[in-house]
Amino acid sequence: MKTRLAIASVLVAAVGATAAPVPGRAADPPERSGEHGWVTSTLRHMSLEQKVGQLFATYVYGADATEPSAADRAANLAAFGVETPAEVVEEFALGAVCYFSWSHNLDSPRQIATLSNDLQRAALGHGGKGAVPLLISTDQEQGVVLRMPAPAAQFPGSMALGAARSPQAARTAAEVTGRELRAVGIRQPYAPIADVNVNPANPVIGVRSFGADPTLVAELTGAQVTGFQAGAGLTAVAKHFPGHGDTATDSHTGLPVINHSRAEWDQIDAPPFRQAIRAGVDSIMTAHIVVPALDPSGDPATLSPRILNGVLRGELGFRGVIVTDALNMAAVRQRYGDERVPVLALKAGADQLLMPPDLRLARDAVLRAVSSGELTERRIDESVRRILTLKHRQGLARSPLVDAEKAVRIVGAPEHLAAVTRVTDPTLTAVRNDAGLLPLPRTDRSVLVTGWNTAAFTPIETVAAGFTARGARATARPATLPSDAVIAATAAEAAGHDLTVVLVNKAWDTTITDPRASQQRLVAALLGTGKPVVVVAVRDPYDVAYLPGVDTYLVTYSYTRAAMDTLVRALHDELSPRGQLPVTIPTPDGSAVLHPYGHGLTW
Repeated sequence: MKTRLAIASVLVAAVGATAAPVPGRAADPPERSGEHGWVTSTLRHMSLEQKVGQLFATYVYGADATEPSAADRAANLAAFGVETPAEVVEEFALGAVCYFSWSHNLDSPRQIATLSNDLQRAALGHGGKGAVPLLISTDQEQGVVLRMPAPAAQFPGSMALGAARSPQAARTAAEVTGRELRAVGIRQPYAPIADVNVNPANPVIGVRSFGADPTLVAELTGAQVTGFQAGAGLTAVAKHFPGHGDTATDSHTGLPVINHSRAEWDQIDAPPFRQAIRAGVDSIMTAHIVVPALDPSGDPATLSPRILNGVLRGELGFRGVIVTDALNMAAVRQRYGDERVPVLALKAGADQLLMPPDLRLARDAVLRAVSSGELTERRIDESVRRILTLKHRQGLARSPLVDAEKAVRIVGAPEHLAAVTRVTDPTLTAVRNDAGLLPLPRTDRSVLVTGWNTAAFTPIETVAAGFTARGARATARPATLPSDAVIAATAAEAAGHDLTVVLVNKAWDTTITDPRASQQRLVAALLGTGKPVVVVAVRDPYDVAYLPGVDTYLVTYSYTRAAMDTLVRALHDELSPRGQLPVTIPTPDGSAVLHPYGHGLTW
C-alpha cells in the first residue's frame, strides 16, 4: 500500500497553496523580563560539566525521586550507576528529564507533581550558582500516544483532529492538555506532530499525523503550537523535522529514506514546520531519516549540518531549541557508534540530546570532543544559551515548583473532561453504510462486541457497556490478534447474536502488528455468519482496504473512552457523524482510490 498516488493528489492540492498564519500567535510571556541577565549570569557561573549536562534529556526510573522501589533502584543503577532519580539528576547535572509509564514516573497527579518538585530540588540543590532547574517533558501527543493516565483529559489524537477540520478544537486540545501538564510540573509535551502522512503504509506515524494535506496539517500544527504556548505556557515541540510522513520503515528499528524531490519536500513536508515557526514554536524535534534531496551524504537528519543548520536554521529561520529524537533508536545508531552520535548531533546543530543509550558514555564523549577541539566551548555555550533562554521563558528561573494540591484539582477537572467530549464528537468518521444498517433503532437486541482490546482503555468493554445502557443485551468478548481457535469460537458466538461490533487496530499491517492477518480473518469469519457486522477502526482508517465485503465501517482514530462513547452515541442516533477523512484510502496496491480525501457519511 503506497504512496505515489497519494503524493500526486497532495501535490495537486498544494501547488500555489501557502498556509496562512494562525491568529493568536504566541505572545512574549511576562517571564522574559530579566531574561538576558539571568541567562548570561547563569552561564558565566557554570562549569563545562554543568554546561554539557544541560544538553542531555533522559528517562529515570521511579515514582519517587529519593525512595524508588527496589526494582527501580536496580534499573537506575544498571543504566546510570546511581540508584535514585534525584541522584541521576545530580550525577549528570541533567538539563531535562522525560517521563514515561514504563519508567514508572506517571501514576497520579499528586505523585507526578511531587516527583517533579523533588527532581527540581535535586537540580537546584547541587552545583552552586551554576545550578539550573530542569525542563521536564513527556510524549503527550494524545490519541494513541499519551502518557498521562486518567483522570487526565484524554483527547483524540492528531488524525482525529484532522477529521474534524477545526483549528479551534486543535487549539483547545493543546491548551487543556498543556494546563494539566504544567500543573504537575511537565513543561515540554513533545507535540504537535507536524508530519504529513502521505504513505498509508507508514508504520510509525499514521494517525499521529493530522493527515495527508499539507495545508490542513500546517493549520492544525500552528493552532496547537499556539494552544500549548500562548494558551498553557508550555514549550511546544513540532516534530519530526524534516518530515516523517512518507516512510514504510520504522525509525525505531531501521533507517528510513524519504525520496521526495526538493520540490515535493517544499510542497508536502515543509509547510507545517514553516507554520510552526511562524506561530513562534519554541522547539523542533529532528527525525532519524535520510532525505537525499536535502543532504545526499546518507546521514540521518539528526546528524546532518545541511539539514539542521542549513535548512532549518538557515532557510526556515528557526532560532529556538533543536531537540533530537531519542538517540537509542536504531536509525541513528546504524552508521556511527553511540560515542560519536551525540558529538555529531551537536556539530550538526542540535541543542538537546534525547535519551542516549548510554548517558555516561555520551556525556564523556562530548567532554572529550571539547577537550580535543572537535567541539569548542563556544559551540556548547550556543546551545546552553538557547536552553537557558527557553527555561527562563517557561518561568522556571522564578518558580520551578508546582502546587501538588492544586494539580489534583486541575488534572481531570470537569471542564476539561467536558472539553474532551466537545472535541471528540466531531471526529468520528462514517466511511461505509452500504446496507443502511446505521443508525441503529433502540430495540431489545443481542449484541456481541469483539475484536482488538487493551487493558489500559478497555474499548471492547466500554462499547458493550454503552449498548447495555441503551437496553441491549451486550456481550464483551475481546479477541486481540486471535488464534484460529478463537476466531472460530467468536464467529460461532456471533451467529447467535443479532449484531456484532468488531474493533480492528492496524489490520492492514501484516508485517509487524498482525503478521498472521488474524484481524482480517476474524472479520471475514464474522461476515460469514450472515449476521449484521459493524467494523470500527480504532486506529488507522486504511484497514477497510484489507477487509473485503465490509459494508458498515467507521473510524475513531483512537481507542480512548471518549472516542468509544462518541461511537456508541452515533450508532444509536444520539449524534451525527461529522468527521471527514483527512487522508486518501487507496486500494492495497496503491493503484486506485477506494475512498477519497474528505469523504465522510452522516445521518
